[in-house]
Amino acid sequence: MAQSRFNAGELVGVLTTQPLGRVLDYRAPEDGCLVGDFVEVPLGPRRILGVVWGPGAGDYDYAKVRAIFRVLDVAPMRDEMRAFLSRAADYTLTPLDAMLRLATRAPGLGEAPGTRKVYRLGSTEPERMTDARRAVLEVLRDYGGLSFTLKELADMAGVGTSVVKGMVKLGAVSEEEAPRDTPYPRLDPGHGGKDLTPDQAAGAKVLAEAVASGTYGTTLLKGVTGSGKTEVYLEAVAACLRAGRQALVLLPEIALTGEFLDRVEARFGQRPAEWHSGVTQTERRRCWRMVGQGDADLVVGARSALFLPYRDLGLIVVDEEHDTSYKQEDGVLYNARDMAVLRAAGTGAQVVLASATPSLESWANVEAGKYRRLELTSRFGPAVMPRMAAIDMRTEDLPGGRWVSPTLRAAMRDRLDKGEQSLVFLNRRGYAPVTLCRACGHQIGCDDCDARMVEHRFLKRLMCHQCGATKPMPTVCPHCQVEGKLSAVGPGVERMGEEVQALFPDARVAVLSSDLYGSARAMKAHIAEIAAGGTDIIIGTQLVAKGHNFPKLTLVGVIDADLGLQGSDLRAAERTFQLMRQVAGRAGRAEAPGEALLQTYQPEHAVIRSIVAGDEEAFWAAEAAERRAAGVPPYGRMAGIVLSSTDVQEVFDLGTALARADAPLRRIGAQVFGPAPAPIARIRGRHRVRLLVKAEKSAPLQAALAEWAGQFKLRGDLRMAIDIDPQSFY
Repeated sequence: MAQSRFNAGELVGVLTTQPLGRVLDYRAPEDGCLVGDFVEVPLGPRRILGVVWGPGAGDYDYAKVRAIFRVLDVAPMRDEMRAFLSRAADYTLTPLDAMLRLATRAPGLGEAPGTRKVYRLGSTEPERMTDARRAVLEVLRDYGGLSFTLKELADMAGVGTSVVKGMVKLGAVSEEEAPRDTPYPRLDPGHGGKDLTPDQAAGAKVLAEAVASGTYGTTLLKGVTGSGKTEVYLEAVAACLRAGRQALVLLPEIALTGEFLDRVEARFGQRPAEWHSGVTQTERRRCWRMVGQGDADLVVGARSALFLPYRDLGLIVVDEEHDTSYKQEDGVLYNARDMAVLRAAGTGAQVVLASATPSLESWANVEAGKYRRLELTSRFGPAVMPRMAAIDMRTEDLPGGRWVSPTLRAAMRDRLDKGEQSLVFLNRRGYAPVTLCRACGHQIGCDDCDARMVEHRFLKRLMCHQCGATKPMPTVCPHCQVEGKLSAVGPGVERMGEEVQALFPDARVAVLSSDLYGSARAMKAHIAEIAAGGTDIIIGTQLVAKGHNFPKLTLVGVIDADLGLQGSDLRAAERTFQLMRQVAGRAGRAEAPGEALLQTYQPEHAVIRSIVAGDEEAFWAAEAAERRAAGVPPYGRMAGIVLSSTDVQEVFDLGTALARADAPLRRIGAQVFGPAPAPIARIRGRHRVRLLVKAEKSAPLQAALAEWAGQFKLRGDLRMAIDIDPQSFY
């Protein structure tokens, strides 16, 4: 692709990563530069990162314009990437410099290539094995032969650097000089292909042909849990590799990447590049650079992997596309599913949205003819979908402070006797959601948020799930100072673990919750142990609902199927339906048939009836009709505005002024609701007020919002966040 060149001394506009709100003029360096070059420029006394965005504006005294220090030794940002960042900024109403920060989140981009010492698995084992040495070897084995710097390896193993150096002398760890950033091994699209069912083969053929066309298109790949969606979209990845283009697979959770990477390696003979918070800073830098050079065929990562500088992106897969973790809820507020479509449209790439329970947005786009739909209707091999039934808790004889019904208990005993696994699901972390004083009725809350603190007995602390603050579990009530009267109210997964262990003292019980693991590696190891049959009964949060395969699991019991139906979230029914179907889908994924039992006080509720009946199309049609009648997404447009400040009066005054100055919104037929205190009215000491804007689907909402918000200058510590298409309303 030809790029505009600037000669020495010419004025160029540089977009920096600093929150300045505009492109700055600089003089091109002696050797000149190209549009898209990553550069280091002076700003005051500092040197900062920037990208040459185009010609300079020339509205500043040329004699005072400073020169670019240097052009970085990395691939220039491509035109399509700059266009994507601009379009994403316009859609999300985000400053362009914030989008550039998203696109440059790799350390040391300005450093010269050079070499460094790296450490990998050696050829021998130490004669005397210690816990520290074992931890080092486990890290090296877990990461499939990757190399690490000395500090990275020591930190990940939780040992001192002297332990690693000692193991080098023993030959258990190999020390070598290596280039700082090396290309990833080429993946072989012809390696390890599996025999597909007729359903899978037909879907794979359609996707492969779409990828080979080199044009944009989006496909919803819908398949019941266990139907082999992964094998189908990996064939699309193979087609992309054959075409010489790059592919990206987005996953919603780091916990899923270990098992998925093993499947990719089995299919293509090599491990792909990884991009998520669990990889080292060295690997992040390597991934960023190699993606830009075209030396990484496939990236597996979290939502921010969308902003890597791909040289030729031909396919984006969004696995579990319905998952709420694809929405970034702080900083730049974007939905990775929607941004994937935007990114692909600019590069002539295909998008595959894979899910057993698609979002209503994707369902509606299929109905409108915008997306293609492929469906896998049966499970792979001998597995069949689990039988589903509701347990009417109004008829169960259950003592106070207990949550496992006699019906569920009997089913769990049956599975234990057969040597099969059971899963008890409760979407509530910690031990108990409320700590109450039985003397005065006080509920212990967070000091900085309007939220109750959750007891985490395993950690022996109370935790705020809004800001992350913790405090030791008190022995006296902080309100009335009476000792011995604090009581846990309601169940969390840790408390469920206690109850289940008491009911089945002979069973091996494991609690799966993100709070209980010090690292993604520890979580991955425990999940592998469970999958191998090392546990009889699993107690889990929604962590277990996503993508894990436990072959011996034949029973799923949901403790509180009504939990998600509470509150005012417009997607409450949809999310409950998705979560229950996903959890139920963990059962019966091998030869033994599965069963899912939902404990509910509302067995007649339309959502519960739809889940048990398995009539997904009827549920989606009814939910779509309700949303269409209300004019809310996906049949209308919404924006959430959150104002925050340490001064409660100041934030309400701004909210009121905004509501009164709504002329730009009324011109496009939009309505403003609020201001009102946010459901959680204070987080981290900041008072929060919400407004909600609702408009018709075709309304030019972003331009009107920009004009509306632009009427006010925010002073002091007042903050305004505008969330286009909000997913949460807390």
